Amino acid sequence: MVSPASPVKVVVVVASVRGGRLAPDVAGWFTALAGLREDLVLDVVDVADHELPGSLDPQDPVAVALRPRLASAEAFVLIVPEYNRSVPGPFKTLVDSFQAEWEAKPVGFVSYGLSLAGGVRAVEHLRQIFAEFHAVGMKDAVLFPRILEHYDAQGRFPAEPEGAQAAAKLMLDQLLWWARALRDAKSVHPYGS
Repeated sequence: MVSPASPVKVVVVVASVRGGRLAPDVAGWFTALAGLREDLVLDVVDVADHELPGSLDPQDPVAVALRPRLASAEAFVLIVPEYNRSVPGPFKTLVDSFQAEWEAKPVGFVSYGLSLAGGVRAVEHLRQIFAEFHAVGMKDAVLFPRILEHYDAQGRFPAEPEGAQAAAKLMLDQLLWWARALRDAKSVHPYGS
């Protein structure tokens, strides 16, 4: 049994696979910030580093290989760009390749886009997708509208981190509250039983 005081295992999923992607900058900033906390441990799954399952068969070898990392998560943070008012296709394929791994777990969102919307449309789609898995989407998200404006003249991201850090703290505080609450609930009554 996991102690209530034990750090929460958070799997950060980096959703972009495009060449020239900005996801490594956003993920690097977020994981460095989250890594300062003692109440969580991080595991980063970058979709670009994984072959995508060839089918939605749960026994697909790629899904089988990744399943233990996702299943061991107590919470997720999705770092996702907005592509064409939604989420990247390869990421959606990855999401759809799993089910129980997402169930009854909290999900936080860090999103960005080139437009003023700043990834909010991708987050809204993800809220609907993850509700189907009985996951709990966090109300507050970290958003970077007009992402290119968040780099300084030397290429550092984010150029003005204070607001983003405050948003990340708020989202992580919510995420960890839900992760602990669900941990406690599942220790008494496993989900779905």
